[in-house]
Amino acid sequence: MSMWAERRTLAALMLSAAFAAPAWAGTADARAALGRTATAAEVAAWDIDVRPDFKGLPKGSGTVAQGQKVWDDKCASCHGDFGESNEVFTPLVGGTTAQDIKRGRVTAMTGNQPYRTTLMKVSTVSTLWDYIHRAMPWNAPKSLGADEVYAVTAYLLNLGEIVPADFTLSDANIAAVQRRMPNRDGMTTDHGLWPGRGRPDTRNIACMKDCADQVAIASSMPDYARDAHGDLARQQRTFGPVRGMAARGAVPASGAPDASAPAAPGARLASQYQCVACHAMDKKLVGPSFADIAGKYKGQDAHGALARKVKAGGQGAWGSVPMPPQPQIPDSDVQAMVGWILEAK
Repeated sequence: MSMWAERRTLAALMLSAAFAAPAWAGTADARAALGRTATAAEVAAWDIDVRPDFKGLPKGSGTVAQGQKVWDDKCASCHGDFGESNEVFTPLVGGTTAQDIKRGRVTAMTGNQPYRTTLMKVSTVSTLWDYIHRAMPWNAPKSLGADEVYAVTAYLLNLGEIVPADFTLSDANIAAVQRRMPNRDGMTTDHGLWPGRGRPDTRNIACMKDCADQVAIASSMPDYARDAHGDLARQQRTFGPVRGMAARGAVPASGAPDASAPAAPGARLASQYQCVACHAMDKKLVGPSFADIAGKYKGQDAHGALARKVKAGGQGAWGSVPMPPQPQIPDSDVQAMVGWILEAK
């Protein structure tokens, strides 16, 4: 057999093997042999949820005073000193009364209150503990110890006047605190969103016709949807304006920019890539304002340095809060945003 014939034969055998089903395919024993059993440590790292009956809650305790120290250090930059901030995230505290705590149902939730804080909505204190434990602070989730989570939860509950200022929250008394949650009786499963109970809240039929060929920016609100609910900024005025997009057809709130005016490309990109979640035009939020950045680098050729900071992230130039890297943003968009930021006033 010639060398070329040998090669053709070998190639045919390899191709046949590549497309042939393996001998063990389809057998239960073989499928069960794939992978490996998770170790006890791996399971424990994920098995951290705390349920409404407090199953999974670790032992520990923390005082309101201890919680305030952790809060000031790791929480206040986003949520405000007293959980009232509406600049980065919506308020956690407010809208509940002593009567709500006694009754177990937040009155404002049954009326025309257009905006709801966390303590108005949450029904179980375990939800607060669990979420803080798993997800907070946003830049270092799961970094708080159990005692710190107890302390932060105690401070948050004290801000809502659910527990007194000298209170110590622990695994031993958290069930008693549950009986003081303002909206503890506000959760129901008697609705269509719960399987087998009633009609669904929505009964639409997908049309699947006249669909757009492509969506250029999936995260941008399309024109036809902008006015669907009016001007949300005006609806939220009980607790102050929230970040978002004003409706073009609505009358803007007092002092708000006219949303119908065309935005500069840099401003549009800063909104598209969520830069405005941490940076405002003229005041500090999580990070410095765009005006402060422009002032710091006035007269300098800072385009390249800032572009690298956007792509790679960093920490220390404006404080201890890190700026996450944004490597996914195209260089052309980064340059447009940096040019716009350096011209901010």
